[in-house]
Amino acid sequence: MVGPGIRLLLVGINPGLRSASVGCHFAGPGNRFWPALYAAGITPQLFVPAQQHRLPDLGVGITNLARRPSARASDVTAAELRDGSRQVVELAAHLRVRVVAVLGVSAFRVAFERPGAAVGPQGDLPAGSRWWVLHNPSGLNAHATPADHAAGLRAVGRAAGLRLHRGRRSRDARRLR
Repeated sequence: MVGPGIRLLLVGINPGLRSASVGCHFAGPGNRFWPALYAAGITPQLFVPAQQHRLPDLGVGITNLARRPSARASDVTAAELRDGSRQVVELAAHLRVRVVAVLGVSAFRVAFERPGAAVGPQGDLPAGSRWWVLHNPSGLNAHATPADHAAGLRAVGRAAGLRLHRGRRSRDARRLR
């Protein structure tokens, strides 16, 4: 889901099996991406995966490092991640996005060969964009709370210059648990 006018490019690791079967990003039943996007104020309402086509109108695009679906992100090979990183850099440069946010610390470390990377803004990456690493919103990732996901997305939304919406964030953030 990318196109002209994208200010923020969100980069997942790879499609999960559910996402691949329905053709929508972050469609797994335990994935916290869509509620976190709303809780962050990036979407004006809680979107479901089938509404991903509305994101470019908000200045947001989604892609993945690897195209091959798998049950777990850990099934993706280092070679797939590195190949995907080159494609993401090219895409970001082509679209001239302000911010690229990779959703997955471990995948970012491998894909961009930065073993010490931590969640937050990253330095000196190519494509003329600001680069960030956020936690993976998969329900299998217990390292981050729903509030962590929303805060990270809100920060990259602000950095990208998006118009953030006001919603019932506290109630919706509780739904992420």
